[in-house]
Amino acid sequence: MNVDTIPDFLAEQRDAAPADLQHLFISFEDLWERKLWHQLTDTLIEFFHHKESAHQRLSFYKTFILTFADKINQLKLVTLALSAATQCRDSQERLSFLESVAKKVDNPSSQDAYVYASVAVATVNLELKDLAGARKDLDKSEKILDGFDSVETIVHAAFYRVNAEYYQSKLEFASYYRNALLYLACIDLNDLTPAERRSRAYDLSIAALVSDTIYNFGELLLHPILDALVKEDSWLRDLLFAFNRGDLAAYDLLAGHISSNSLLAEHRDGLRQKIYLAALTETVFRRPPHDRAMSFRTIAEETKVRPDEIEHLIMKALSLGLLRGSIDQVDEIARINWVQPKVLDMNQIDNMRLRLQEWDSSVNSLGNWIEKKGQDVWAA
Repeated sequence: MNVDTIPDFLAEQRDAAPADLQHLFISFEDLWERKLWHQLTDTLIEFFHHKESAHQRLSFYKTFILTFADKINQLKLVTLALSAATQCRDSQERLSFLESVAKKVDNPSSQDAYVYASVAVATVNLELKDLAGARKDLDKSEKILDGFDSVETIVHAAFYRVNAEYYQSKLEFASYYRNALLYLACIDLNDLTPAERRSRAYDLSIAALVSDTIYNFGELLLHPILDALVKEDSWLRDLLFAFNRGDLAAYDLLAGHISSNSLLAEHRDGLRQKIYLAALTETVFRRPPHDRAMSFRTIAEETKVRPDEIEHLIMKALSLGLLRGSIDQVDEIARINWVQPKVLDMNQIDNMRLRLQEWDSSVNSLGNWIEKKGQDVWAA
């Protein structure tokens, strides 16, 4: 657009804007004429944040902002473009628009902005079910991010959010779980609506439960996002904690809710195997290190697993790295020397306190015995 027509464009747009936003147009023209690009960018971002500006964003970007796009912070340029893109008629138009934005900021000095725009392109590809296209954009973005010493948090947040959405669409639960937690680490939870927080907490909980590689929910159990599970979903939170402490009785009480979610219902057998493994690791954890040679019968009694399946259960735990030790198949004894650390609830912490007290008592007894038996040595 010819710069001589910019004042006319701004005047036209001012007349079309709500009365409470018209004062910003005076600032637009003044800052543009004085070439105060930083201040102009911030004022435009303020304008775009008002929902009443929605119908004007796209024309503002194409007609006004592009005339000085090379002079402003490129990351903020992409931020403005993303707001404008919400006004595209459909996903295909939005894809073309965002691809042009990504191409514009693809410069050596603005690779962070390029990643931000590329991730937005991947988002639209996911909407269009073009998973291969989305993966290509995300892989390219990840490679660039790995080369940065530091980058704005919003860029990492956008990448992890869309990467999580990709893995969720592919039903790759462990990858979704990891990326969704990384996304939450990059944002302030208060920036999410209650519905968004509830959705994140629900999806994370389901992914943790049905994944065949996640057996430690510590990061999720400690995360405040779980507080978003409202009353009707409180059973899901209780189920996570039941798995964490290997509580078979609690699992059986909550198992009736499994059919309410298709993924949980589909993985019902896997969930049963997972709670058995949790019960096994909890059984080992409760025992002091010098008393971790357990017969198959003892394990069967505490885990409620059929005796003929105990050996397979222990081998599964060993192969997954949940336990370390050996199995005596002849005498049917498992000798465990290590159990994977995990987040403890108050009952587990109290159990550890009792074990520490026992250890302290044993050390005192040993000290008294040495002092009694070695009196002549001490005297010499």
